[in-house]
Amino acid sequence: MFATSVKPAIETFGLSKQYAKGDKFALRKLNITIMSGEVYGFLGPNGAGKSTTIRLLMNFIQPSEGHAQIHGLNVVSDSVEAKKIVGYLAGEFAYYPRMTGGQFLAYLSELQPPKHKSQMDRLARLFDVPLNRRLSDLSKGNRQKIAVIQALMAEPDVLILDEPTSGLDPLMQEVFYDQIRQSKKRGATVFFSSHDLSEVQKICDRVGFIRGGELIAEQTIGQLSKSAVQTYHISFATDAPLAALRRLKGVKVSGNTPQHATVKVRGDLRPLFSLLSKCPVNAIDRQDIELEEEFLRYYQRGAK
Repeated sequence: MFATSVKPAIETFGLSKQYAKGDKFALRKLNITIMSGEVYGFLGPNGAGKSTTIRLLMNFIQPSEGHAQIHGLNVVSDSVEAKKIVGYLAGEFAYYPRMTGGQFLAYLSELQPPKHKSQMDRLARLFDVPLNRRLSDLSKGNRQKIAVIQALMAEPDVLILDEPTSGLDPLMQEVFYDQIRQSKKRGATVFFSSHDLSEVQKICDRVGFIRGGELIAEQTIGQLSKSAVQTYHISFATDAPLAALRRLKGVKVSGNTPQHATVKVRGDLRPLFSLLSKCPVNAIDRQDIELEEEFLRYYQRGAK
């Protein structure tokens, strides 16, 4: 997927975290390699180890075992240098309540100067957020917009984002996805945690599933979509051939009306369409692939 000249942007080597001796590991022997320019989704339910991983990458907590690197910099011993190239968004946005949004962003831009001075204002317009009001007076959604802007505005080489779309309405989520695509286009690497499969489908190159502090699977979105269940709503000019459809391998069929069937297929589609070519079909509507079923499948099977 990536040229051999492209180097890893984020690497973890047996990265583990145990908060107290005798406790269960919050993260255990995580080994991932994320290449420069890759958008990597880190998925799992609450308590799976997503935020722990991000805090370790940001050196907010220390690993119990193993280590991690960002562009070859050790996140512990080279923490200051590593943070200079990272845009970070926390799962819980910490802010100065008496500051306005503009004051807050200006303060952070002194700590990590933007490459382009107009970037802050451009993002504020895109996300339609008021910069002249105190942060304490803003809604949760508007505060989340400020949090997203502060992570993006320096145009960093690496973005590490913890549940970035939490609190954003659907329109602002689309604005965020577009900014991630633009970040990828300029060569930035994006690592973000989520429990929303739909946003992973839209912007990720690859996804890692984490459960109970352990990585249980990694796949490209293409691989995941290829193995996912695909759903078709089919209208026939005559009665639907339910019996013939049900004899097909890997096919589940439900009859809605005598002339309509919903067909779910995993794997090869050729037998289905071979059968349909011999039937009087009026219309076929393909439902968007829902990776939620795949997400649950990995968790139920404990896939590796």
